[in-house]
Amino acid sequence: MFEFSERARRYQEDLLAFMDEHVYPAESIYHAQMTESGDPHFHPPILEELKTEARKRGLWNLFHPHPEWGPGLTNLEYAPLAEIMGRSAHLAPEATNCNAPDTGNMEVLTLFGTPEHKETWLRPLLDGEIASAFAMTEPAVASSDATNIELRMQADGDEYVLNGRKWWTSNALHKNCKVLIVMGKTDPDGPVHRQQSMMVVPIDTPGVTVLRNLPVFGYQDREGHAEVVFENVRVPRTALLAGEGDGFMISQARLGPGRIHHCMRAIGMAERALDLMIDRAQSRTTFGAPVADRANIQDWIAESRIEIEMARLLTLKAAYLMDTVGNRNARVEIAAIKVAAPEVALKVVDRAIQVHGGGGVSEDFPLASMYAHLRTLRLADGPDEVHKRTIAQMELRRRDPSWGKRK
Repeated sequence: MFEFSERARRYQEDLLAFMDEHVYPAESIYHAQMTESGDPHFHPPILEELKTEARKRGLWNLFHPHPEWGPGLTNLEYAPLAEIMGRSAHLAPEATNCNAPDTGNMEVLTLFGTPEHKETWLRPLLDGEIASAFAMTEPAVASSDATNIELRMQADGDEYVLNGRKWWTSNALHKNCKVLIVMGKTDPDGPVHRQQSMMVVPIDTPGVTVLRNLPVFGYQDREGHAEVVFENVRVPRTALLAGEGDGFMISQARLGPGRIHHCMRAIGMAERALDLMIDRAQSRTTFGAPVADRANIQDWIAESRIEIEMARLLTLKAAYLMDTVGNRNARVEIAAIKVAAPEVALKVVDRAIQVHGGGGVSEDFPLASMYAHLRTLRLADGPDEVHKRTIAQMELRRRDPSWGKRK
């Protein structure tokens, strides 16, 4: 149904080889280096070795759709690559410079950055020399509604003064993080979707304080999810991305492709979990027979395959529509996959954990970590309820175009 180009198939083959020959064997080395360091935010040397190998193989910046900066793959071409990377989500995306939030930030800088932004920040990000963070969510308001954002961006002569508090600023504790893209309000009294702006803020700017890391279900992620305070942070007017009032528009442009990436990585996690479930069921015996002989286990395996295939097809459809009719006209499909893919992956991982018994909730297998991060994904880039609301509103208006617009 969705036929891939010869180029796309070649990238898939090359990436699968990279995973088998380098990424999977590196997982145990990664964990050993992290454990020996005693620092949850340590940058392990094995990651830089993987990055070097990925660049050598031409598996670099695969996400970037603009030929000037990357291979120029379409969303449909990139989607299966993101799925492959999702099989080792803590290593493969960063090894190929395709990890969030850097991917979204690089696209924002490409589309809305000035020549100075591109030279100072985009180029080092594309080269994998630095990392970045995206500061949008706030602890004091329901950030699922982006119009609630309160961080103030007050114009003062040739500068803006930033005051406010953010949290879940992912990547802010990465050892190489040098820059933040910050969303705040430049005009609190303006039209509701024109109040927000985005700015580029170096993380070492005076007044920027990383207060703490927020664990995810008890896990201390290497890149960190920081609570960050901005106290009288001064940045030049040139820090502004696009124009004043364009923050909401930029956020929508940023999140569409990112959701495709997240969903395909989730499907990759589900595929690996299914493989682990099958291997465990075939290798363990209970009550005189292999676990895989049990009818309920066979049901789980069959249901997992059915659900993965459905989620993958829906995601590929969304990617295809983004390429052919644009993000706006693919809103229903993008919202649908953001709900469906993590839910499906969570079901598969949960079944795999059950088949693994006690081992499934330990760190001897990747399943517990997968589960924690997939559960978090139901909140990242907007909670399920926001996406369902989008779908419902568009369905209601499909039947009655005036619905919701009555006074």
